[in-house]
Amino acid sequence: MSTVPNHALRQLRAGKLAVGLGVRNARTVDIAQIAKTCGYDWLFIDCEHSSMDLDTAAQISAASLAVGVTPVVRVPGVEHWHSSRILDNGAQGIVVPHVDDAAQAKRVASACRFPPVGHRSMGGGLQQLGFATLALGEAARVVNEETLVVVMIESPQGIANCEEIAAVPGIDALLIGTNDLCFEMGIPGQFSDARVADAYKRVVAACRKHGKFPGMGGMYTPELLERHIAMGVQLVLAGSDFSLLMSAARERASLVRGFDKR
Repeated sequence: MSTVPNHALRQLRAGKLAVGLGVRNARTVDIAQIAKTCGYDWLFIDCEHSSMDLDTAAQISAASLAVGVTPVVRVPGVEHWHSSRILDNGAQGIVVPHVDDAAQAKRVASACRFPPVGHRSMGGGLQQLGFATLALGEAARVVNEETLVVVMIESPQGIANCEEIAAVPGIDALLIGTNDLCFEMGIPGQFSDARVADAYKRVVAACRKHGKFPGMGGMYTPELLERHIAMGVQLVLAGSDFSLLMSAARERASLVRGFDKR
């Protein structure tokens, strides 16, 4: 069988970190090979906050499948067509933002899983199967097994409901969107606040109880990454093309100007 393994999901199931690179500015398939060479497990292809269109996300997803990096797409919302269209065109994972309760999580799982787990429609040949022809039931089973479904917890309500969200069948991971969570808590940018640590503890505990994977995004300093990974976070968004480019470009401009003795 020519099924393309979901590398990030297998990392998580083995108890390891799955390290992701955010894609906000890249628009060519090169980013897949770059991520592979640099040691990333998955791409966080952002269709919520970037201007990226569906076709570009699909092309990057296809290139990622070819090199063994898991293409995970953050869709704009819970509507089923956002998830199903990109899953039909190469994505191996979906991230849905702003999930606050179990009812929303069930809607996400239903949109991303084929029957009998959910109600995703079968659209034909699938890149995740290498376009191999399989009996429909077997194709659905295999793709369900290899699809990573992530909900983002980004509000105090989501934190309060994290255990019931984690209990929803078909959801694999709960990823805290720390920036938006801090905004919603009235403490924008205060990532070291005790309330943030408490939120992570609650989500990690809920994930452990229900066999799901805790994730983090929005915090990229070495200290904050180390702290939350030590708390049990496995699905780690480690930075984005935008932030890494800004950091490296700023450092290089400063370096070059430092050589000017005029």
